[in-house]
Amino acid sequence: MHQPALSRPARHSNVSRVVVITGASSGIGRAAALAFAREGDHVVLAARHAEALASVAQECEALGAAALVVPTDVTDAAAVRALAEAAITRYGSVDVWINNVGVGVVGLFDKTPIEAHRRVIESNLIGHMNGAHAVLPHFRGRGQGTLINMISLGGWVAAPYAAAYSASKFGLRGFSEALRAELSALPGVHVCEVYPTFVDTPGLSHGSNYSGRRIKPPPPLVDPRSVAATLVSLSRRPRAAAYIGAPAFPGIVAHAVAPNLVGRIMMSMMSKAFDVADPAQPTDGNLYEPSRGHAIDGGFRTEQTISKDVAAIAVGAGLLVAAAVWKLRRR
Repeated sequence: MHQPALSRPARHSNVSRVVVITGASSGIGRAAALAFAREGDHVVLAARHAEALASVAQECEALGAAALVVPTDVTDAAAVRALAEAAITRYGSVDVWINNVGVGVVGLFDKTPIEAHRRVIESNLIGHMNGAHAVLPHFRGRGQGTLINMISLGGWVAAPYAAAYSASKFGLRGFSEALRAELSALPGVHVCEVYPTFVDTPGLSHGSNYSGRRIKPPPPLVDPRSVAATLVSLSRRPRAAAYIGAPAFPGIVAHAVAPNLVGRIMMSMMSKAFDVADPAQPTDGNLYEPSRGHAIDGGFRTEQTISKDVAAIAVGAGLLVAAAVWKLRRR
């Protein structure tokens, strides 16, 4: 637990807000904590790894922000309620709650342990629901507050070899829409959805992998700091959805027009990528244990060059556009 640092004033805001961030120990969550700290906001940091959170808190305090560390497993509803209570007890209220935890397992659905699929749903979908359930009574009582759910392009376009991840993200989209409808009589309470494409975080390296192959995300990759900047923007000017990354909106349109064709194309592209990838041993990754690395960046952008991988993605994108045009012409 960390006391506010008083040596440096807030830089960009006259009024400090209270921002709760789950999954704050690495990747987007860590970048978001620092971004809100630069705004002069109080940050409440949650994840499973206490030491990693302490490191993030120190960086936030060095920027002049107040930081509170609350180690939390979001699959535990009681722990998430305790997180909300800790934030309110320390600072008196919560202004922004960011559900950011996300895990995944890569592999053919029936070749992957069902327990791994269950854990993905518990973390990504139930974890977000636990967060909303803990903070919404507080928002209702105040008549204001912003809930931000980190989803992904996977909430619109299903990913072969990631069936449970797709299920969790599709579920999050429906959950967010339902909440927004339930809260529509409260104009000061907002539910926002964030849909980034592939982001260069350690998440893929930390994830569970039963594909038998080493995984690399396809380019172009989004900088986690860009996602963090979007979260800050949403907290100031809430809107229903934010899309991040060039392929996001075209992918959504192509899927809406020809979902089965898009799925077959993606399956073909991924299977070919796995055929040439290096072998890898099965692993549960961070499904049941905290991640071991806690950087913001995954380091994949430095590995990528304009090569056959980029060409394959360009061909795939062209096929998606062609599928959409073909479907429209048939109609």
